[in-house]
Amino acid sequence: MADWDYDYLIKLLALGDSGVGKTTFLHRYTDNKFNRKFTTTVGIDFREKRVVPQPTTAFFRDAMGFLLMFDLTNQQSFLNVRSWMSQLQANAYCDSPDIVLVGTKADLRHMKDVHSRQARNLADRYGIPYFETSAVTGVDVDQAVTTLLDLVMKRMEQSTYGGRVSEPNGSPVASNEVEEAPVRRRCC
Repeated sequence: MADWDYDYLIKLLALGDSGVGKTTFLHRYTDNKFNRKFTTTVGIDFREKRVVPQPTTAFFRDAMGFLLMFDLTNQQSFLNVRSWMSQLQANAYCDSPDIVLVGTKADLRHMKDVHSRQARNLADRYGIPYFETSAVTGVDVDQAVTTLLDLVMKRMEQSTYGGRVSEPNGSPVASNEVEEAPVRRRCC
């Protein structure tokens, strides 16, 4: 397969405060490695990974999902998730993108400042999946990204085949229940 030959190009964006571990999370996912010597990145960090999903005939362009990240050892980064969610909802390319909430640095249990129940309650309030991950050990890094990719692929497939469409994170609703927004585009 040539470098430019692929069935889908799915762009995922990692959002969160500086220092929550976005870069190390992405390196763990793409390279399966952890590097302690990362410095804080300014702006954007791009990583790419080729994934071979389950065979499907669905086709849809511009599908996107978001990893909304916070540091389990930093309560303020967790409190800022609401602000990041507001920014995402105001600026996302569609009204209801797929989102996974990710708590990072799960390996630092002795320094944990955000209780699992707090994070799960917030994820439930937003209707999104939640994972506690560690770029150091690799725990649940692949699972968080795979969950997001599955949600995006499901949305793409439903969009391609018509009939039922989904609300954020794959909850089906009858297509006649979805109203068109006057200004913003729908994801599917």
